[in-house]
Amino acid sequence: MRAGKALQLIVTLLAAAFLLVPTIQSVLAGVTVNYFQGLKSGLTLKWIVEVWELYAGSIFLSIGIALACLVVTLIIGVPAAYAMARNPGRLTRALEEFISLPLAIPGLALALALLQLYGTYKGFRLSWTFILVGHVLYTLPFMVRSVMAVLAAIDLKTLEEAAASLGAGPARRFVDVVVPNALPGILAGALTVITLSIGEFNLTWMLHTPYLKTLPVGLADSYASMRLEIASAYTLIFFVMIVPLLLAMQWASARAQRITQ
Repeated sequence: MRAGKALQLIVTLLAAAFLLVPTIQSVLAGVTVNYFQGLKSGLTLKWIVEVWELYAGSIFLSIGIALACLVVTLIIGVPAAYAMARNPGRLTRALEEFISLPLAIPGLALALALLQLYGTYKGFRLSWTFILVGHVLYTLPFMVRSVMAVLAAIDLKTLEEAAASLGAGPARRFVDVVVPNALPGILAGALTVITLSIGEFNLTWMLHTPYLKTLPVGLADSYASMRLEIASAYTLIFFVMIVPLLLAMQWASARAQRITQ
């Protein structure tokens, strides 16, 4: 028994080291004067300042697209999940598979299809909303499935019938009954949508223009054309942005689950 627990502990520590050691090394490289000389060369914030001066636009663009993507997926995904949960059947299953189709298609192929379809609309092609369309197509299935999973776990029909017997109309039932009960799924879906949108590279790499670089595209650009210290500082800024956001949204999701229970 003790040997089994010791083995589990060793495997856990090795997995944690496999993930954390490269991360710590990259973070240290971003604040080191000279990466090849190591910490003995001294620590500096010069590279972080330089990254901010070069890529601040990319950082704000990624945040803006991620928030816009969240809003659009909420507006489309939550009502769609509610409608499919209320009307189970063969057509609903087919529609769910159709919505999930972008997950089975490589991001580059999806981006190429968007370019072929909308590439001739110059104003749209050069706008950040073009990237937003790709992100919505890619992240919408996660919002829909997350909300549908929660709605499938509750007695939605009984709750709606009880609300209807008290005089609540369809819109009132959706706002006052469905949304509060689906809140854990909505928050879980929101967490997935934001993280996927901020970190999405393949699709965005095909859709971006030189003036519309998101965080992952800018990171690839910095690794390809800048010093290693600058690229590592870029990674550090990425971590500082995304980790607190993930922790906050996970806390909100856990709190919503406790309130619902």
